[in-house]
Amino acid sequence: MAKKPQKPVTPQDLSRLWTQFQRRPLQTVAMIVFALIASFFGGKTIIEQSDKGDSRDVQTFAKAKTKLIKLYKENPNIKEFYCGCDFTYEERKSSLDFKKCGYQVRNQSNIARANRIEWEHVMPAHNFGKNLQCWQEGGRKNCQDYAKFNVMEGDMHNLQPAIGEVNGDRSNFRYSEFTKRFGQYGKCHFAVDPKKRQVQPRNEIKGVIARTYLYMEARYGIKVAEQEKKLMNEWNRAYPVDAWECRRNEIIAKMQGNDNPFITSQCKK
Repeated sequence: MAKKPQKPVTPQDLSRLWTQFQRRPLQTVAMIVFALIASFFGGKTIIEQSDKGDSRDVQTFAKAKTKLIKLYKENPNIKEFYCGCDFTYEERKSSLDFKKCGYQVRNQSNIARANRIEWEHVMPAHNFGKNLQCWQEGGRKNCQDYAKFNVMEGDMHNLQPAIGEVNGDRSNFRYSEFTKRFGQYGKCHFAVDPKKRQVQPRNEIKGVIARTYLYMEARYGIKVAEQEKKLMNEWNRAYPVDAWECRRNEIIAKMQGNDNPFITSQCKK
């Protein structure tokens, strides 16, 4: 089989590597050494190992959503993440049934968004993107051609089906525990505190959230604040995996090529 030709190194590539070296010299040297070794054994070129690479063949958010829609179509009994509502897909169009879950739209101007499923990043894109050069230079939109960001943004272990309004209200607020009273969304046990930029989810998904955060931190080296890490460890212990979490992990592992070991370890017990 013919070896895929390597991309030529451009002056812009060298300039970007130099900027990266000035900011993080040790990490950059390590990256170059690793890339040279990988290239020797048929891996990607140095530039493809840097923040900006050829993103055509990597997992992206768009590709992930297509795969997840198929996954949930094949498992129609699974509920929406934050409020436990029933939802269905016709082709790529989603619809929700609020009768059983008792969800009430918080803001009538959001009614269209409330009636559709969106794919929520459990760990917000801001958390794993903010330290990338592309994000610092132009925010999330500026990172769409960066393979490193594409892979994190499209990691299916970090994506869950959520009511659009709740997804929007959650924004990039941190998870916390701050109330025993719910009612912003009818019977849905999800609370938002915009002033303190925090949200509180229902108990049934706290373990899933925790194992997702622990996975993203371990896999991509994303720094999680000490207090938040403590809470995630507590939730991981207090709320063990269920059958669907184990099954979903197995399916995504086959589609994506890797599991979430924090789920796998509990499923094997």
